[in-house]
Parts: sequence; C-alpha cells; structure tokens
Amino acid sequence: MTEIKVPALAESITEVTLSKYLVKEGDYIEMDQPICELETDKASQEIPSPVSGKIKFVASEGDDLKIGAVICQIDESAAKPEATSPQVEAPKAEVKEEPKKETPKKEEPKQEEPTKDTYAKGTPSPAAKKILEEGSLKTAEVKGTGVSGRITKEDAIKAVRDKAQLPQREAFSRNERREKMSRLRKTVAERLVYSKNSTAMLTTFNEMDMTAINKIREKYGDAFKKKNEVSLGIMSFFSKAVCLALEKFPAVNASIEENEIIYHDYCDISIAVSTPKGLVVPVIRNAESLSLAGIEKKVKELAIKGRDGLLTMEEMTGGTFTISNGGVFGSLMSTPIINPPQVAILGMHKTEDRPIVIDKQITIRPMMYLALSYDHRVIDGKESVSFLVAVKDFLENPHKMLLGADPVDLLLEI
Repeated sequence: MTEIKVPALAESITEVTLSKYLVKEGDYIEMDQPICELETDKASQEIPSPVSGKIKFVASEGDDLKIGAVICQIDESAAKPEATSPQVEAPKAEVKEEPKKETPKKEEPKQEEPTKDTYAKGTPSPAAKKILEEGSLKTAEVKGTGVSGRITKEDAIKAVRDKAQLPQREAFSRNERREKMSRLRKTVAERLVYSKNSTAMLTTFNEMDMTAINKIREKYGDAFKKKNEVSLGIMSFFSKAVCLALEKFPAVNASIEENEIIYHDYCDISIAVSTPKGLVVPVIRNAESLSLAGIEKKVKELAIKGRDGLLTMEEMTGGTFTISNGGVFGSLMSTPIINPPQVAILGMHKTEDRPIVIDKQITIRPMMYLALSYDHRVIDGKESVSFLVAVKDFLENPHKMLLGADPVDLLLEI
C-alpha cells in the first residue's frame, strides 16, 4: 500500500487545501495519472500518482492539510480491470459493416438517448458555458436541445433572455448562503490588511495622453503581430517606461527587509492578473532587458497560465515593482495597495476621450489617469512625483524609450 502525501512545494508553504479529487474512490489509477488538485496560497497544483493501483481516499475535499499529511492510499496489489479488451475488438469488426447494413437504424439512438443520462446531457458547449456564467445561470436551469441533450449556444442565449424578463429574486427575500473562503482569497486578504497596517502608504496621481501610443499600435500593430505572433498591447509600453524610470529613481524599485532597504539593479515587474480563483501577481524577470515583443510574449504566457491555474510558485515570487491594470474592468481611478515587501505599485486605468488644453486650445484627447502608491518610509514625495512624471513623459514620447532620453538632448549633451 503506497501513501500519497502532501509534497513540499515551497519554503514559505506549510499548509495546503485539498480542493478536489480528479478521480473517484475505488478507481484503478495508472502511474503518473493526476489524482487530485492542491490549492496553495498562490496557485493550484495537480498531484500525479507515482504507482499504479486501486485508490482509497484518506483526506476529504476541502480539508486543510499540513506538508507531509496523507492524501490517499494506492493498493498496488489490486488487479487491473480487463474491461477494455472487448471494447477494442468490437469496432474492428463492426465499424465497416454498420454503415452499409444498418443505415436505417440511425434514427434509433434519437429515441433511446433522452431516456439515458449521458455525459453530454446538460453539459454546455464552451460558448454556451460563457454565456451562462455571464448571465449567472446554472446548467441545471437550462434544458439542452443539442445532440444527446447538450446545451447549445442558442439554448444559453434563450435562457438568459427568459431570465431577464422575470424577477431576479422573490420580493423581500432574505435568503443567504455561506461559502468557505478559498486559501488564495484568504492569503490575499491577509496580505492586503498587512500592507495597509505596516506601510506608510501614500498615493500620488497624474494623467497621460495616450495619443502617441495609440498611433503606434494602429500603424504598426498588424506588422508587429505578423512578425512576433503576439498582439501589440499597452502593457509592454508601460513596462518599458517603468523600467527606464526605475533606473532614474532606484528607491522606487527597492524593498524593505526588517531594518534594511534593499536596492535592486534589475527590474522584476509583477503584473496583477485576475483569474477565476482570485488575483495573482506573476513576475516578468529582468523586464529591463526585454524588447516590447519579449514583454508582450511573457505577459501573454503568464496570463494564460494564470487563467488555467498553471502558474508555479517561482513565477509569482520575487518581484521588485508591481503594475496593476484596473482599466480593463472599467476603473477610472483607484488607489492600488502596495505588494510587500515592495515599496511601490503603479495603477493603470481606462482610457477615455476628455477635453484638455494644448497650446491654449481646447482639444479632445484619449486620456488615462495614473496612480502611484508608495511607502513613505523609503520614498519621499518629490521622488514619487518625479518618478510618475518620468513614466508619463516616456509614454507620451515613446521615441525617448529608444535611448532612455530625448535623442536631441543626448546629441547636444544637455
């Protein structure tokens, strides 16, 4: 009997949550087959089986387990089921004959399937699932009209429309429900409270004109995507501008460790990513050495991993500065909270056309508010404001990012 225990995932992790089993108790498990999913403070990780055999659960879904605790047991002496051999041989003899002799019988499954519970019955297609999630509808509330009772996109649209015409809740309803806080959500909550209570946080604001960046993306976006196989977004511009500004103001790129300030000669940019399980902050290592294409590829890779729950602990630790983009959700302005032990975080927001004065003339420009939250114990007001102005200057004048300064100023040595 082999015991499957919680492995040591990282030095800082002492406890995990058994979020779900990927197999049923009593199943015969093959070697390297994923058997369960563990949720840590920052990510989820599948645990594969080191042996083949019959599985017996020891811990239950939702249990909090210490490192080294037993999850389940696998009986290696159990015989492997032999139900697969007849299923393999039957199609070889029958597949060739059925289309010729039994073509009229194609209608028979349609009569039998409604009375049987198949996997497809009540299961939404990917498009239908997204529509139902956005409309806050459960699959059990929708009747599928697709093959074998599958919920189609049209079924989902009709169900959402029907729901919109009915009252969402009973009048004066006082129903409520309780859910256990996930380990990721609990950790995020603890870190945010710690940050608010342990730092001298202050936020400074500015606004920037997105005209130059928008023109570059419009003019070169297609060629950029064709060459690099990734879209030209705004995150690469912001990351590059931040890296250049951090070189001028190293205190903004520092971190606090007990009574010491650690200054970093590199820029590991943490990017806040929203996932189905909560907010995670993966890191782009040495962003100062990457091109715009390199940054965009890394952002896409980390975003996909975050969505699929595949981020590793190494990919989410060790950042020196954080960028958070609330603009993708429609935020106009906010005060982002510092991610300790870092001492600053930049908040991006949505771009909207606003009237501004340029050369004493009122004109309409795509404007974005920027917010820099910083720890006043390390960064002075002048330093924080100057840093944010530098970021704004690089973004409004992208040509300066080529050399880190205005080419004319370098030419004239001024």
